[in-house]
Amino acid sequence: MLEQFVLKMKRGDNAFYRFLRRTSKALLHSHLPLPRLLFPVFRTFYTLHFGVRDALRWTINYFYREPLFRTRCEAIGKDFHLWLMPEVAGHTRIFIGDRVSFFGFVGITSGRIFDNPRLVIGNGVDLGHNVTIVVNKEVIIEDGVKIASGVRIMDNDGHPRDPELRAQNLPPAEAEIKPVRIGRGAWIGQNVFILKGVTIGEGATVGVNSVVVNDIPAFSVAIGNPARVVVKSVRKDAPAPAAAPVSS
Repeated sequence: MLEQFVLKMKRGDNAFYRFLRRTSKALLHSHLPLPRLLFPVFRTFYTLHFGVRDALRWTINYFYREPLFRTRCEAIGKDFHLWLMPEVAGHTRIFIGDRVSFFGFVGITSGRIFDNPRLVIGNGVDLGHNVTIVVNKEVIIEDGVKIASGVRIMDNDGHPRDPELRAQNLPPAEAEIKPVRIGRGAWIGQNVFILKGVTIGEGATVGVNSVVVNDIPAFSVAIGNPARVVVKSVRKDAPAPAAAPVSS
């Protein structure tokens, strides 16, 4: 009966239902009157809301999430910081350097192909929210790398190339699993996919939503699907491009 009542109100079958529809829309778009005199009070509560939230998060991280995750890793350096509990599925051996931050959820997954898959994260690395790392052999993230939200790094395809083997739910062959390395100081933009066998050079930048299937040279900028180099060198000591002629 409730569904029929709501349906009649949405259609406005008669004057009564049309009145209810207008009233409900007005309530949905209304707000609580707030005299300007009370603005400082409510602004204080607004600030306290986030202060309490952050304090609770810090407490949970300090006494629960960080100690549990630390026991799952082979090594973690000093000044490690996380916001949410990383989820590790599989037997990956995880090595994390100093001053590493996980700014949100990080998922780490490995399969059953190799005995000792390794994830190595260097010093001063930042990982954004909802970052996924699939490592069946080796993924190395060197010092100072910054990885934005939504990035996915994979050293394998997750399935064999042969369709008959895929139909049997078999894992990829060992030869199809190739390590990934992200060089020192690289920047990986939001929602980038980095696929197997890729090396991203030192100081390189990969633009948002790119799919990296080939190596990216050091100090270059690459964007697109597949990612292509659009700037060959961003180093400070690189020669400046020639100025465009000024039309008279």
